[in-house]
Amino acid sequence: MRESPLKANGVGRQHESHVLHNTLVSQPPTVASASGSYIILSTGQRILDGCTGAAVGSIGYGNREVQAAVADQMSKVCYTHTVAFTTTVAEELADMLLEGNSYGLSRAFFVCSGSEATDSALKLARQYYVESNQPQRRRIVARRRAFHGNTIGALSVGSHVARRAPYEGALLLSDTVSYVSPTYAYRDQAEGETEEEYAVRLVEELDAEFQSLGPETVMTFIAEPVGGATAGCLTAPRGYYQGVRRLCDKYGILLLLDEVMCGAGRTGTFFAFEQEGEGVYPDILTLGKGLGGGYAPIAGVLAHEKIISVLQRGSGVFNHSHTYQAHGVSCAAALAVQKVIKRDGLVARAKAKGLWLERALKSTFGPRTYVGDIRGKGLFWALEFVRDRATKTPIEPNLRFTYRMVDEALRRGLTVYPGAGTVDGVVGDHIIVAPPYNASDEEFDELLRLLTEAYEAVESEVGNILGRIPRTKDVNGPGK
Repeated sequence: MRESPLKANGVGRQHESHVLHNTLVSQPPTVASASGSYIILSTGQRILDGCTGAAVGSIGYGNREVQAAVADQMSKVCYTHTVAFTTTVAEELADMLLEGNSYGLSRAFFVCSGSEATDSALKLARQYYVESNQPQRRRIVARRRAFHGNTIGALSVGSHVARRAPYEGALLLSDTVSYVSPTYAYRDQAEGETEEEYAVRLVEELDAEFQSLGPETVMTFIAEPVGGATAGCLTAPRGYYQGVRRLCDKYGILLLLDEVMCGAGRTGTFFAFEQEGEGVYPDILTLGKGLGGGYAPIAGVLAHEKIISVLQRGSGVFNHSHTYQAHGVSCAAALAVQKVIKRDGLVARAKAKGLWLERALKSTFGPRTYVGDIRGKGLFWALEFVRDRATKTPIEPNLRFTYRMVDEALRRGLTVYPGAGTVDGVVGDHIIVAPPYNASDEEFDELLRLLTEAYEAVESEVGNILGRIPRTKDVNGPGK
């Protein structure tokens, strides 16, 4: 029997995993159990989940009500062929998400992941135009420094450089997707430019892109109201989305908002776009992580009535389906999670504790040597690290500042979400904190304490290294 490559490298355990993990040279720690805001490793280490995975765990772990709802649904029916049948829990979940909203969203399509939701949303947009006798609309405009998922369609409209790299020129939809600037005020807002002026400039750039392509050929503009994994909690300047909505209305282009990471209450309102000003609404919206809180795989696409009415008058069908769409167990889990969020006022708590977290992060880390920017909303915050605060020069990638932070935090019993290549896909470092909405005040205090200890350890370690390394020109990021 051949020797395990893990054992050969001296980094494996006694038993080589047959799971294809993301890393093939080491095995991740095993989680034995989880409860509330904590996960417990097989070693016995107790870890405060400061990022709930990838901003997934909206109500923490081990909620008995959700467990009971899942068990009850499993005792009735798990899988149904949803092309032919529906379930009560799927209908109730859609009702809960859509009833009473004033944004015109009228139907929900449930899938198993945010990536599937993005692909489904793009197909829905395309079918809308085909059935509207506008088949020439085949172009998609997206933003740089965005991430919309890992399936081929979703990856094509995102701009996560590392995740796209192996598939460029082979699998991605490069001919129909173009990009405009992100809402990245820390690096892109000009010196002396007001927030409103910055918003106008970004909207004018989008208008110019529409004009360059021919607005009658554009199918959709896709954007994250609060940016997620690629650059870390990028927020839009005031008035930006109002300008985007006006442009989309002017040219008949669908506005697709990706709230897979920032929606379902994470930013302090149920939909993140609700904070973007009067008149802002999506034609299609995707939800994910916080929808089911990690209790079962589920994401969703919410469609505006104007799209549904065109399909109803036309083919009468959505020309798309998945084997496990609207899976009964997943819908039961998400419905129970949303009931807890609503009953316990957790969206309001996310807003209130988000204000506390903003103040705590800015007062604690704002003056620190390698912290360049602190940004976010609600319980979704990022710290961007730089070598020089005055010039905003990124830290050399080979110093792995982000992953030093992750390691030091985990050593102390805290998880944070890592991000590298923040600036341009190659250079730049950030971390995200995204605790459960119902974490206790004491747990928020603990998060801040452990994060501070981890940062201080990394600051000292990297400071010693940088003191021996001359500055290089090739890592300079764009100035303000």
